[in-house]
Amino acid sequence: MNNDFSPLSSLTAKLMPFRSKLDSYKHGFRERLGAADALPQLALLGFFVGLVTTLVILLFRGFIETALSLYLPEGDPENFEGLSQTLRATLPLSGAIIIGLIWYKLGVVHRKTGVAYVMERLAYHQGYMSLKSLVVQFFGGVLTVISGQSSGREGPAVHLGSAAASIMGQYFKLPNNSIRILIACGTAAAISASFNTPIAGVIFAMEVVLMEYSLIGFTPIIIASVTAAFASQMFYGTEPAFLVPQLDLSSPFEIPYIIFCGLLIGAVSASFVRLTLSSMRFSKVNIFLRILAAGCFTGAVAYFIPEIMGIGYDTVNDTFTGNVTLGILCGIAIAKLIVTAVSLGLGMPNGMIGPTLFIGATVGGALGIIAQWIMPFASSTGFYAMLGMGAMMGSALQAPLAALMAILELTQNPNIILPGMLAIVISSMFASTVFKQRSIFISLLEAQGLDYSNSPAVQALRSASVVAIMDRKLSRAQKSIELEDAQELLRQKPNWIAVENESGQTMSLLPAADLVHFLSSYEDNDKLPEQIALLEIPAQRRDVANISYQATLEEALNSFNQQGHGALLVERNSGGLKRILGVVTKNDIDHYYHFEGH
Repeated sequence: MNNDFSPLSSLTAKLMPFRSKLDSYKHGFRERLGAADALPQLALLGFFVGLVTTLVILLFRGFIETALSLYLPEGDPENFEGLSQTLRATLPLSGAIIIGLIWYKLGVVHRKTGVAYVMERLAYHQGYMSLKSLVVQFFGGVLTVISGQSSGREGPAVHLGSAAASIMGQYFKLPNNSIRILIACGTAAAISASFNTPIAGVIFAMEVVLMEYSLIGFTPIIIASVTAAFASQMFYGTEPAFLVPQLDLSSPFEIPYIIFCGLLIGAVSASFVRLTLSSMRFSKVNIFLRILAAGCFTGAVAYFIPEIMGIGYDTVNDTFTGNVTLGILCGIAIAKLIVTAVSLGLGMPNGMIGPTLFIGATVGGALGIIAQWIMPFASSTGFYAMLGMGAMMGSALQAPLAALMAILELTQNPNIILPGMLAIVISSMFASTVFKQRSIFISLLEAQGLDYSNSPAVQALRSASVVAIMDRKLSRAQKSIELEDAQELLRQKPNWIAVENESGQTMSLLPAADLVHFLSSYEDNDKLPEQIALLEIPAQRRDVANISYQATLEEALNSFNQQGHGALLVERNSGGLKRILGVVTKNDIDHYYHFEGH
């Protein structure tokens, strides 16, 4: 029988060196990612995140568009207006019942969705997101849109892209600092694939989610966003999301009016955020009842104003072309703002990026009609609709650069840049200074008692893992060793000696210099003890705790502050076997932050 298996044994023996090299490469790749400057490795991961995210987003959009085209009149996935009044009222209610039942069965932690949830996971859980979270957001996002809730697909898309990237990073056991970058890659790729806006995706990921700009982040995020744009264009083409004629500013005398528009939209965005937060006061009410109330309210408004249902990009396009009257625009804008804010506050898993664009476009369109009444030379309604769209997004999200890039790419109209910058900056500044408004995502986190810290110190410590700064000059020894063994140990020139008990558990960390000092204190070598008790000799020993090689420096610092250990042993678990890679002290972290981290 041995002869039967000899070819297999021979093949296994031949493959062993290859497997050993592969394992060595994988471990080296992971450890290299632990540094703050692992650009080639992150760039490669950004490419794969872009591909994976695009597949998820295409599936998400496909579910929504296929379902809507099956039952909406003329097969138009935007044509909620073609439904009868009865269906417009009952459809959101029916969807709310289904969503409410699902959300009622879910635990509180699994009900969270959208961009705010992604930011929470980054701030408190090192960016770790679960497959269950992805599935919940996928079907929650699909159900809200196809049931006619006042929603968008971009917020859910960010959640899906980030979750896919996080799961990929966890599967390959990548360091936590690199998972942060992967989530930003997933965010950018999701925005790019949903909107066909690769630049806006990059800026949104860094300005809204990471809240930092860095060279090490830009490159992989750009690669992910561009990859997603190319991949999605294979299915949806290169046309922008909105078909807008090439409009421009007719006269510089309109600038004071544009400033007024920015101020007004800043107030509108502040109202939107405050109404959302006010609606969250009912968070202790049963989740099914809250979502049911949101569905009833949406259905009641949709009975009279069907334009608020779904994503509403058809209405935005009509606004750009000037096909909607002033009264209708005002009614739609007010209804969309109230319904979206109340639904979000009550717990409906709506996306909020799309609705902010919708509200801004309709408010801007209304202001454009008024501009033509009072200024015969005024620019078109569509021009002001574009300004309003950018100003509302920039103000509500407190992300002016992302908003500017979004309207530029969404409309492919370069003439919007200068007046757009003015309207967006005025709107964002007015909302933040006069109304003390922060980003709606940060406001939602604060309403839950959470803080999204983005101080330079925290960002610097999150950008590198413990592997990047650990001291690898570590040797291991029993708590009592022979003199000859001690001398042999010191010939390896370690900086630290991990003192272990009989079971192999590290009891203390001994500076190697203290052992050298102890041995050199004997002038006569003949008097040296034959047995050395490493836990009893004079030394500045340190209590230790273990920490995963995936941990960031922020996690390590928190461990020091909370547990008071003198050092951390960096370990890697491979196949059930734990291997100590090195040592990190609090002084190592301080040195990194002051001399390398920024």
